[in-house]
Amino acid sequence: MMLGEDTEPAAVWKAVGDEALRRGIRSIVMMGAHWETLGNRIEVAMNPNPGKNPVAYVAPEKYENFKLTADLPMGTRVIGMLREAGLDAHANATFDFIHDTYLVLIRMFPEQKTNIPVVIISANARMDPHLHARIGTTVRPLRYEDVLVVGSGGAVHNLYRNNWMQMVLWRDNLAMPFPPQDCMLAFRQAVHDAFTMNTGPGVRRAVTRLMKHPLFREAHGTDEHFIPACFVAGAAGDKEDEGEPNTFLAECWELVNMANSQFQLGSWE
Repeated sequence: MMLGEDTEPAAVWKAVGDEALRRGIRSIVMMGAHWETLGNRIEVAMNPNPGKNPVAYVAPEKYENFKLTADLPMGTRVIGMLREAGLDAHANATFDFIHDTYLVLIRMFPEQKTNIPVVIISANARMDPHLHARIGTTVRPLRYEDVLVVGSGGAVHNLYRNNWMQMVLWRDNLAMPFPPQDCMLAFRQAVHDAFTMNTGPGVRRAVTRLMKHPLFREAHGTDEHFIPACFVAGAAGDKEDEGEPNTFLAECWELVNMANSQFQLGSWE
């Protein structure tokens, strides 16, 4: 819902898209928060003409005319990299994009009406933080080949603790009639610290360890919105990444208790 509104994070996604175009980024590899596969499988979206699953409370005209461009050659390569790393990776030729990814792409490339070619990697329904960090580590070398790695989830995302009244009555997901609960603020700060106060393998350890934080279940009623954080921590958590800046970019709260925080791991250089 947040990406259907004009917010500070939406503006930052636009700036990221502009920088990606300026630098000639040729592909984007993403993991979102709404696609999980069973067993040991990891799937890679290989639909040549992906559609869009509808999103609640966002007007269809905000997304229906945007053309999604999948990167099938890069998807084939990603499958090979995951298999070489011992992961049970498979192509999914029928997957349609979900709002956790396509709304980000629309915000990144609003004038182009399409995106830099993109590869979507599924999460695994076991929600093992270390497995998803390993997936990120596996695709990490692509960062040196003009490929942008993106995780799209949420710092605090517990639908059971959100305040829905303003959304249901007035369609205002950004209304803050009162502050977030203390536990949500505390976990949000823990996420901020894990990303910005660590580099290299330290950020990988700090982020995956948050799933054992005493407030994790308060902040995340289910695991799937935190898993992309583990993925990007793996992609920027190598020994070679030590000393690279991990930067907080922007944030907004919606439905009172849900925090959407943006971080950049490493630099464009």
